[in-house]
Amino acid sequence: MSITQFALSGATMLHYSQERSGTGTPLVFINSLGSDLRIWDGVIAAFAERRPVICYDKRGHGLSDCPAGPYTLRDHTNDLAGLLAHLAVPNAILIGVSVGGMIALDFALTYLERVKALVLCDTGAKIGTADYWAERIAAVRQKGLEPLASVILTRWFSSRFAQTEPAAYQGYYNMLTRTPVEGYAATCEALRDADLRDAVQTIQAPALVLCGDQDLATPPSLGRELAAALPNAHFDLIEDAGHLPSLEQPAALAGKIEQFLGGVDRG
Repeated sequence: MSITQFALSGATMLHYSQERSGTGTPLVFINSLGSDLRIWDGVIAAFAERRPVICYDKRGHGLSDCPAGPYTLRDHTNDLAGLLAHLAVPNAILIGVSVGGMIALDFALTYLERVKALVLCDTGAKIGTADYWAERIAAVRQKGLEPLASVILTRWFSSRFAQTEPAAYQGYYNMLTRTPVEGYAATCEALRDADLRDAVQTIQAPALVLCGDQDLATPPSLGRELAAALPNAHFDLIEDAGHLPSLEQPAALAGKIEQFLGGVDRG
């Protein structure tokens, strides 16, 4: 069973969990903006007894350190590299959602030989515009996350989630609003400045690009664009899911990942 653990990656303390009971290349799960490693619980359950699993809170989120911003995408990438070095993991299969997907892409660009495969959920090589992120950053720094939470959650989930899963909806509202304002805003600054569109075509690792069919934050068209830019990628939809399929459709998401990994294992 995985337990709460902490490690220094450079000067930044990262909170992580690790399940070592499986065999093969470790799966490394990377969370989205405004969430923490718990968003992967339902997916990890499908793999934890068969494959090594690592999950962590990126800087500014969960129980990890929240350094003063701004952050860059490369800051997040270097944090991950430091964590994997601490754990003596030479290569991994990276599974990231939203900004976590961009971290996975940047890691593959920076440490190509250390990435066996990529699963990129609800993400793109470029997310949003500078104006969009400037508005979000200003709003968060001035007023905090509480006034924005309801709007953000309409993008996290499909239209019926709040009605069918009211307790879970409230729980994830709490997760979002308890994210440190500095960590959230500084990661928005990283997203504002990150643009991998001219670089991703050099990534040769096999990739699965997934997207919730009701995702308003990074819509399926963005995922298809990313898959088309990657030399060895396949795109698929997760039905009845918004921006975070790991919360709405964990079994469906795990099934698509498992099918993809079967092909990667056969090589």
